[in-house]
Amino acid sequence: MNSIEFKKLSKNCKNEKDLSNLTKEFMKNMIEKILESEIEEFQEKSGNSRNGYYSKKVRSDDGELELNIPRDRKSDFEPQIVQKGQKTISGIDDKIISMYARGMSLRDIESQVKEMYDVEMSDTLISRIIEKIKPEVEKWQNRELELIYPIVYMDAMVFKIRDDNGFYKNRVLHFVIGINLDGRKELLGMWIENNEGAKFWLNIVTELQNRGVKDILIASVDGLKGFSEAINSTFPQTIVQRCIVHQIRYSMKYVASKNQKEFMNDLKKVYKAPTKNVAETALLELEEKWGKKYPIVINSWKNNWDELSTYFQYSEPIRKIIYTTNTIEGFNRQIRKITKTKEGFNSNESLTRLVYLVYKDISKKWQKSISNWAEIISQFAIIFDDRLEKYL
Repeated sequence: MNSIEFKKLSKNCKNEKDLSNLTKEFMKNMIEKILESEIEEFQEKSGNSRNGYYSKKVRSDDGELELNIPRDRKSDFEPQIVQKGQKTISGIDDKIISMYARGMSLRDIESQVKEMYDVEMSDTLISRIIEKIKPEVEKWQNRELELIYPIVYMDAMVFKIRDDNGFYKNRVLHFVIGINLDGRKELLGMWIENNEGAKFWLNIVTELQNRGVKDILIASVDGLKGFSEAINSTFPQTIVQRCIVHQIRYSMKYVASKNQKEFMNDLKKVYKAPTKNVAETALLELEEKWGKKYPIVINSWKNNWDELSTYFQYSEPIRKIIYTTNTIEGFNRQIRKITKTKEGFNSNESLTRLVYLVYKDISKKWQKSISNWAEIISQFAIIFDDRLEKYL
């Protein structure tokens, strides 16, 4: 059965059971074709002649398969795709999901499988294999969270997703990454919405609460619209730190190129000041010098100063990890690296599924605590003693 035949037959499937049986047949044919290629290569190298087949049952992702395993007269042939003693076979599905997680399109995966195994797989079958992780994604998205996160980072990214009318429109994918008591990063969840606002962020933080979170000490955000009101209505003691790096980028967009170097030197005196008092003095000087020329920039710093200046009350190790959302931006870059070749996604689910697979790969690097965590959590224990003590 080739991919064209599979497509034709799959259209006649009346229910999920019919499609599952058809998928099993296709997988059986594909594996047996790979086995044929393996023994042909073995014969060329060894000179042994064929000696029929023997039957072997293995468990696959689609159920039990009964395979015809080729053999040689000397019984020296050892197949690789179904090795001796192997009772399960799921490697092909894993490879396909791995290729999808690296951003490969269904057509690219078809070509790769053809090159690897000399067999053709339909995009219908590939999609079916990829969709098997749906229960895993749903379980992850609804899992119970830890009681407290000393730090969370919140951000959003825009993607094009096809609507019910077939048009691709911008949708916003929101992320929340938490630092737990062990100092390890964890993606707490992701949510898709047309735009961001106080009501939507309230839904997110309420969900975090419903999934077990009792307290968040500090939230580092990228000036998200309506976020402060939302989080403080659910976690009233949470301190909000607006990302300084994003604020700087926003500021420089409104400064003429000929003035950017000089303006930046003056601005550094504000955000790199040793104390909040020194920073506020530098901000006044910045306003006196540049206020008439760039009022939008100066007013932005003044209007958001309470949340921009939060980090001044902490030591240098804490400042470094809360005054910028670099942690979540690094994650975003990895997502963009995988999705940059995709013009759009067919559904919210397809985007969520891909991001989840990328996260699974990234999280392997998140097993260690962040730098200086022992010092940071010790200081948090003093600063937030009444809130943190019962969780340590």
